[in-house]
Formats: sequence, structure tokens, C-alpha cells
Amino acid sequence: MSTSIRKKLELNSDYRIRINKTYHSLIVQAGEPEKLDFDETDVRNYIADYKRLKLVQGDAQAMYDYFCHMQMKNPNFFYLIDFDDEARLRIFFWADARSRGRYYVTYLTNRYDMPFAPFMAVNHHGQSVFLGCGLLADETTESFVWLFHAWLTCMSGQAPLAIVTDQRKAMQIAITQVFTQARHRLCLWHIMQKVPQKLNGYIEYKSTKRAMEAAVYDSLRVNEFEQAWREMIDDHGLRNNEWLQSLYDEKEKWIPIYLRDTFFAGMSTTQRSESMNAFFDVYVHSQTTLSEFVSKYTLILNDKHQKEAKADFHSRHSEPVIKTRCFYEKQLSTIYTHNIFKKFQVEVEEMFSCSSTKISEGSIATYIVKERVTTAENISRIVDYEVLYGGTEVEDQQDDMMRGGKDSNELSRPYDFQSIVLDNDSPAEYPCTQLVV
Repeated sequence: MSTSIRKKLELNSDYRIRINKTYHSLIVQAGEPEKLDFDETDVRNYIADYKRLKLVQGDAQAMYDYFCHMQMKNPNFFYLIDFDDEARLRIFFWADARSRGRYYVTYLTNRYDMPFAPFMAVNHHGQSVFLGCGLLADETTESFVWLFHAWLTCMSGQAPLAIVTDQRKAMQIAITQVFTQARHRLCLWHIMQKVPQKLNGYIEYKSTKRAMEAAVYDSLRVNEFEQAWREMIDDHGLRNNEWLQSLYDEKEKWIPIYLRDTFFAGMSTTQRSESMNAFFDVYVHSQTTLSEFVSKYTLILNDKHQKEAKADFHSRHSEPVIKTRCFYEKQLSTIYTHNIFKKFQVEVEEMFSCSSTKISEGSIATYIVKERVTTAENISRIVDYEVLYGGTEVEDQQDDMMRGGKDSNELSRPYDFQSIVLDNDSPAEYPCTQLVV
């Protein structure tokens, strides 16, 4: 498509001339359709892209003025802008100075149909905090690569150690190109939400769903998962189901048992980003212009900062309620922030549902821990776990057992400890290196 034709399409679009009339005029001008190297679909796609990239008068300048103003206030404010071949703004990325000291991309669309990507992290209270924002012209691999490189530049080359995303292929490709060392995890929640859509047509749908949930959530060793998945496929005649096969091919990216060697700061899904959509709805809507948005963005940022400051004050000047006589509960109540301490406190309370028996001694002591659990069907049952206690070699032995190595055929299973990391030397910052997309 030549430059003159593109200009004509843009001009006709500005004057709101219907696309079919524009295309017909091009045919008349060329003499016959075969002489054109594009069809009506190409014309429609080009005009759609043009409308998306064309900013209402004043919006582009408002964005630039905002960036300059913020950088004048604080030289550590960071922004990058990318242009297309026609010198039109294509992608924005920016991060305020406070955000650059921390470490997810969710999407909101605006009136220009440009995906809005706020980078976020989890602070020391478990709250979502802003790291920066991006506006993309499209969701191609090229755009995500540019955005992720902008992120690396802003963060002085410090890449995330772990990333949680949905199954968006363009983003997955970009991650492999830019964040080459990061552990990439697919959103478990999004995958399981598709179960009714993908499997509801089967006669034994309910039992199939229960079998899949048991394989995914209850497997504490790799060989347990493999056996449960295989039985689900065989028992319900699912060998020809392409969706399940595609999930199995990517099992190491979403099945929990394959991901326990990587710290994800308690995040296995992108639901934190979904909740951020609701937060933005308070301030912006689909018809908000960019010039309006930049003024509201500061309000959004201030709201987040105030909530964090309030939680800081509450943690520093009040004491949480102690629920047991355990010394370490009292001790850790003075170290953790209140929100994080509540997560630890739940584990302390549930400890009283367990009983333990030592079965071997040595450099690594082995215990059998019995826990009473309640299933989704409200059925109470006893579950046995094998807990190893000792030096650093425990990690290697537990990893071997979870992956089906020695003693993997025993009925007991390695206990799943859930860790909470706190940087006590820097209570105002949570050193999270997870990027949730």
C-alpha cells in the first residue's frame, strides 16, 4: 500500500467517509480490483489501526507535558516513547521515582483501544503497588518486547526472577526473548476457569472436573500428578482432547507441584491484576481521554501511597492479637507487618490440627505428620505428610522425593511449607522480584 493511498485512507477516515465507498473509489482509480495489492479487509485493518493510534488533539502534548513536569520534580522519574513509521506515538512507558525502587502487567482499554499496562508489585503489607505504566498500540510480540526492554532500562537491567501471565502467546514469546532467566508461570485460575467451557460437553463432566482438580491441587509429588492425570484421561476417554493435551505439554508452567522450587511471593494467578481493574474503574472509564487520564493518574498513585502509609502507621503503633501461647507467635508479631503476620498466624492455628511422630533420627530427622483436613465436599479426612528436619541437605532430599525419586512409592508425602519473606532491615520496602503479567 503506497504512501499516497494511506494518506487518502486517513483523510477519508477523518471526514467519516464509509470504508466501502473509499475502497470502491480506489478500484475505480486503479481500473480493476486485480491492480490493487490489497483488498477491502486490508483497508479496514489499516483504518482501524489509524484510529487507534490517532490521539485526540492535546492528548499527546498532555502526556509529554506530564512526563516533563514529573521529571522536573524528581530526576528519577523515567519515561520512554516509541513512534511508528508515520511518526505517530505507538507505545508509552513511565515509572515514578518511588516505583523504581520496587518490583505485573494487567490491561485496561481506553477510548483509543490501546491496551493500558500498569506494572505492579506486592509490598510488605501484601498490597498491590504501582511500578510503572505502559500504553500499547497493539498486543503483538514486537510491542511486548519493546515494553519489557523499557522495563529493564528503567530498572537498571534488573530482570524479574519469576513472571505470572495468562496464556497470551505474543507475551510468552516476548518473555523468552527479554527475560531469558525468569521462571514463567501461567495463571492457574485462568486455566481452571476454562474447564466448564472445554469439558462441559462430556457426559461425565462433573466427575471429570473433580478428577482434574484432584490431580492439579492435591498432588504433592510429580509421580502422583502423572498417575492422577493419566487415570483421568483413561477413565473418561479424553485421549483425543486437544485442550487437555496442550495443557499437559505445558504442565511445568502451571501445575503447582512443578513450581515449588521457585518463590512466587504467594502468587499463582493473575487475580491481583484483575482486582486492579476494579480499582481503576473508580477513576477512569472507556471514554476517558489521555489528557484527563494523566491528571487522574496522580490521584490514583497518591491513593495507593496513602493506603500503604496508613498500613505502615498501624503496624508500627499497634500490636496484633496473640491467639496462642506459642513463644514464636509473639516473637514474629514484632517482626512482620500486621497483614503478613495474619497469614503466618493462620498457619500457627492450623498447626493444632496436626500430630507428629518421629520415625528416624540422624543428620536429617524424619517425621510423619497427620493433619485433619476438610475437602470441598465438606468431608473430613486424615492426610499423612512426611517432614524432613535438619541441615541444608534437606532441600535436596525433599526435591528428590517430590520428583518421584527415592522412597517415592511410600504413602507418606513431603510436607508443603509456605514461606513468607520479610526484609526487616528495610521495613518500608518489600524486595519483591516477581512480575505478574
